[in-house]
Amino acid sequence: MRKLNPLLKRGLKAIENGDLLKILQSEIRHEISHPRFQGVETGSLGDFKLDWDSPESQDIVLKRQFDSGEKVVVSALLQPEPIELEDDLVFPREAHAKVCIKKPGLSSILQFHCRVYESGSGSSHFDIESAYFIRSFVSAPSSTYGDHFFSQVDPKLHSALEQYLISKGVSEGLTNFLLCHLNKKEQDQYVNWLRRLESTMSHSPKP
Repeated sequence: MRKLNPLLKRGLKAIENGDLLKILQSEIRHEISHPRFQGVETGSLGDFKLDWDSPESQDIVLKRQFDSGEKVVVSALLQPEPIELEDDLVFPREAHAKVCIKKPGLSSILQFHCRVYESGSGSSHFDIESAYFIRSFVSAPSSTYGDHFFSQVDPKLHSALEQYLISKGVSEGLTNFLLCHLNKKEQDQYVNWLRRLESTMSHSPKP
């Protein structure tokens, strides 16, 4: 408690002097004048359509339907922990994507959990981490193939499964889009949070 009191006093003094507000305004100006992802590879949706992208949420949902009636749904959000950026990498966070595939006339669903990551300057890739066979929308997964399975699976089978997802539209263009869009989304949310905090500080009565 003895150590906490001086910290509280310094914090209150910073608020009284308007230092905290100045720091917030400086951070906002910096973020706006130095956009992190300007000029990066933005990727492409391909034949997918953006079905869900709320400014307040962390995730997005993409949908695609083939002429045959087959449906593919991709939901994605950023991984919680940032990565250590190498010189040729831009995005501080990887993404986690769920790819759900439903054949026409069937209630069952194939669901793949994938890690989406930047593999080099302007390029990206995905790794299948687990897979599920779900008999219906309301049932639990009937069969589960997790990390242990995919770490030991034959490389040819693993490659064939990746090619299967690529054939459904999970291309490098799409993984580039996911990384760029989600990282930009997080950045925009951070700036909006700073602005709300600045507004609160500006209109709050001084002690």
